[in-house]
Amino acid sequence: MTISEQRDPELSMLQANDDAQHELPSSEPTAPVLQILYQDQWIVAINKPAGMLVHRSFLDKHETVFVLQTLRNQLGQHVFPLHRLDRPTSGVLLFALSAAIASQVSQQQSPWQKYYLATVRGHLLKPFQLDYPLYEELDAIADKFADVDKAAQSALTAIYPLAAMELPIAERRFATSRYSLLLLQPFTGRKHQLRRHLAHLFHPILGDTTHGDNKNNRRFSEFAELSRLQLHAWLLCLQHPVTGEQLHICAGLPDFAEFWQKWAGAFDENNLKALVASQILTQLPVRVDAVVEK
Repeated sequence: MTISEQRDPELSMLQANDDAQHELPSSEPTAPVLQILYQDQWIVAINKPAGMLVHRSFLDKHETVFVLQTLRNQLGQHVFPLHRLDRPTSGVLLFALSAAIASQVSQQQSPWQKYYLATVRGHLLKPFQLDYPLYEELDAIADKFADVDKAAQSALTAIYPLAAMELPIAERRFATSRYSLLLLQPFTGRKHQLRRHLAHLFHPILGDTTHGDNKNNRRFSEFAELSRLQLHAWLLCLQHPVTGEQLHICAGLPDFAEFWQKWAGAFDENNLKALVASQILTQLPVRVDAVVEK
């Protein structure tokens, strides 16, 4: 996936809307201090908390705390998002520190590599790439003028199982439930691609209230005291837009990794990095699933 493919044309408009807003009154919720993962004079990367909107949205008009405004206030300068993460997803999020750099990045062709960690329902035992086209997922408000008859777009995801466990969580007629920890690499950037691909495989990501199993979500949440979407943007690899240096920006392990370490044994993050460095995810066998017509 190239940087230009991941850029969202709405982001510039939303940036302008954010800058036009007055400062938040002191009575409103206090913004968190965002963890800076990487910063130089051109770009900055943060570890986005789960549940925090990147920018103002038509979908939640009552929200008052956003990554964009919080980071701007924290750094004391404007920032320009270079890609997006869904509200419930945590992890690496990259910004330019000037409009010129943002424009330069949008025109670059050097690919980004994104790696995610996710907990899913059920046991996935073998690694593979899923080639399954996706129709554009439209929002009733933001996309009301979009083409509803647009053909399904290609979507490719590498899926690599890391661990599996079985917990005493009753599921229908069974006394236990099975779960898998996955390393995911999307090679395309479709909306909710990872969540939709795993749901298609009948292994939905835990905490996904749109594409997942809400009954199992609730039971797991009560058992583990984890109610978030268990999807974390763990690692972003890219060529620096100015220096050309190869960057590897890591957000570290997510909070749900502690639960895995407790119930399935500890795993070494260095092993994950070695797995990524081996490029094995790009060499996995490909499973091709035909798109289901609307």
